[in-house]
Amino acid sequence: MYADAYLKQFQHVSDCLIDCFFGSLFMASVRRIAKQAGVSVATVSRVLNNHPHVDEGTRKKVLEVADKASYVRLSQRSQAVLGLVYPGDIVKADHGNFDQAVLGGILEGVHEQRYDVKIISIARDKSPQETYAQFFARKGLRGVVLRTFAHTRQMCVKIAEEGFPAVVIADRFSEPGVNYVCTDSSLDSVRAVRHLIDLGHRRIGLIVHSVADTDHADRRAAYESTMRDAGLEIDPELIAENYATADNAASAVTRFMGLPRPPTAIFITDPLATVGALRRCLEMGIRVPSELSIIGFDDSDVRLHTFPTCTAVVQDARMLGMEAARWLSSTTAEEYDGSEPRRFTLVRQTRFEVNRTTAPPPREPVRVLADGTRPS
Repeated sequence: MYADAYLKQFQHVSDCLIDCFFGSLFMASVRRIAKQAGVSVATVSRVLNNHPHVDEGTRKKVLEVADKASYVRLSQRSQAVLGLVYPGDIVKADHGNFDQAVLGGILEGVHEQRYDVKIISIARDKSPQETYAQFFARKGLRGVVLRTFAHTRQMCVKIAEEGFPAVVIADRFSEPGVNYVCTDSSLDSVRAVRHLIDLGHRRIGLIVHSVADTDHADRRAAYESTMRDAGLEIDPELIAENYATADNAASAVTRFMGLPRPPTAIFITDPLATVGALRRCLEMGIRVPSELSIIGFDDSDVRLHTFPTCTAVVQDARMLGMEAARWLSSTTAEEYDGSEPRRFTLVRQTRFEVNRTTAPPPREPVRVLADGTRPS
């Protein structure tokens, strides 16, 4: 009993000493910045915490001094937090379960180093006067996992140039300083379309996400190249490029099946769109796969919960989050020795899984109108 009480008291004192030590380092850094910038400690504190009521000239001067005074590195030593960071808008729930699976993997990946995780929006919270490194330090982050799209890729390059520990997830870069982990779905997308062709399909539709990231560009390119290699027509009427929601995919199926020459198969490049397409087939009375074959995409195990069980190109989004967070937390937990930062690039392969939504085409293409009627 006495030993337990002593241990608890010792732990409390140790924690206090650690807090005091890092607190004194922080205050010393703030005082040094204040002296060099010619402002008060309170002003420095307001600037570093992005307080709105600070003169912009003063803010800029303090941030420049803070950057030269290595404020970021000092702050990082006292943190054990990684950020899942969105350079643009945070992905909404109706965009599918990719981000949910990634977050689950990140939480698993930080476990060994006992890190915590924050979700951060750069677009919402970063001050224009801050560097990215200063912003992340103000948020209490030691490293960041970046979830980017085409229009925010350059931001990821800039973060890497600043030297802040970062890994981009689900995208790849040619710039040597950018760390990333992603999957390559090109080969399995070719296999998917080839599978439909081998079954006898010649009119094959494509439902593709309109967000211009490398993943969806690869899947569209795989569809087009495989169709061309087989000598098949790429009909613009059989390509639906829109935001990958269930409703948009359902609308695409409605349009496809009402065409005078409807498809006998559809390749879909996003999980939520796959679910929406299958739902619309059920609503319209289209029998899958005897009247329409569907190959979808899956980030986790959604394909196992559709009816019928969906043939799909499968990537493990949870693994992407885990690999990124495991490397990042392990690297940032090490004492920095001044050498060149370690680099991390990892490309995993998807897999193509044949289930119950593909079959040879019907003898004649099935045309179904939006209300479910079938013109004779």
